[in-house]
Amino acid sequence: MDLLDSWRDLPAAQQPDWPDPARLQDVAAQLSELPPLVFAGECDQLKAHLAAVARGEAFVLQGGDCAETFSGATADDVRNKLKTLLQMAVVLTYAGSVPVVKIGRMAGQFAKPRSKPFEVRDGVELPAYRGDMVNGFDFTPESRVPDPERLLRAYHAAAVTLNLTRAFTQGGYADLRQVHAWNHDFVAESPAGRRYERLAGEIDRALAFMHAAGADPEEFHRVEVYSSHEALLLDYERALTRIDSRSGLPYDVSGHYLWIGERTRQLDGAHVEFMRHIRNPIGVKLGPTTTAEEALALIERLDPEREPGRLTLVTRMGAKRIREHLPALVEKVTASGAQVAWICDPMHGNTFEAESGYKTRRFDDVLDEVAGFFEVHRALGTHPGGVHIEFTGDDVTECVGGGHDIVEDDLHQRYETACDPRLNRGQALDLAFMVAEMYRVGK
Repeated sequence: MDLLDSWRDLPAAQQPDWPDPARLQDVAAQLSELPPLVFAGECDQLKAHLAAVARGEAFVLQGGDCAETFSGATADDVRNKLKTLLQMAVVLTYAGSVPVVKIGRMAGQFAKPRSKPFEVRDGVELPAYRGDMVNGFDFTPESRVPDPERLLRAYHAAAVTLNLTRAFTQGGYADLRQVHAWNHDFVAESPAGRRYERLAGEIDRALAFMHAAGADPEEFHRVEVYSSHEALLLDYERALTRIDSRSGLPYDVSGHYLWIGERTRQLDGAHVEFMRHIRNPIGVKLGPTTTAEEALALIERLDPEREPGRLTLVTRMGAKRIREHLPALVEKVTASGAQVAWICDPMHGNTFEAESGYKTRRFDDVLDEVAGFFEVHRALGTHPGGVHIEFTGDDVTECVGGGHDIVEDDLHQRYETACDPRLNRGQALDLAFMVAEMYRVGK
């Protein structure tokens, strides 16, 4: 058997119960004939940037929707997410005097793992919504049937999103001076504006100095934003795996960077087996129950050559647990000599259900988990390599707290997520300024 298909003999968690396997095979065959969404050379370029993160020379900002929707593949939605990501990156780049690797949870995040395979409402039980790539959000029997045709729709929605991303980031929209002007507007409107004014003023002066000195590098006018998603549906990922003509090596061209989730990182499972054979930079989510031995075994399985930039460990512990559980992981992984990047996902360990029934997160918990992540790494002399957050460019009311202090009674006003609660634009930028301060203080 081809090594790229060896995962088929292993248990694969979180896969839909497709009602028509023959139709799934037909769709996979169609996907395998379609053009790549990204190119192997771009994946290698990102791997080189992540190697710099592993060496402590760069910082990752990864973010976007919890679950993308087909209806969200529009110019306005993509632009708003990119605008927020770029605004955050400017603040982090200046405050840390460090290159920021920008990775969107975009152009592929159409499938979601679920804690329960079924959902019950008013006594009616239906299959859980697993993302637009699998079934529909509407709570009807017809909508919730897994449909392989949605894999093709996901491919085309990803292609639209990537095309828009490239146009915006290469066509002048991402000009550094323009992005910083957007931050001026945010600072002026933010309740915490004074706190941010000093940093914004420093960026102003730096830009004015470079302009006066005649410096106008190409990097001021265009940026690199890479795509990422959880590699969850293995039939889709396998169909979009290609052999690179330059090197003869396999790359999953559905996205630049792919990760294995907390629910699918079994050492003897299909996801780890598939991912160990592709040459993309990859990540693994590690929750609070992860032991150092498990982390080391995953490194051995996924990065046996200890290639810098190949593997990123994304911790998602929860604010109350990170200071207790992270140190042993970092100490033992570092002692092993592994060349990994460490990133903090402060979202998934901090979800709770409000009295109204809405799933939400407290902004203060998100911030506290990032603070704990920085504290642990500073204490051990290792590099806090980045943050991985769920946000939207819209003014939703899904997470409580932040500068405008959304409370639980506000959640119903604009609760629009297809799955988990996201930071809105203001909360995401609040977080960027605060993370920038943490990074700066720790240098």
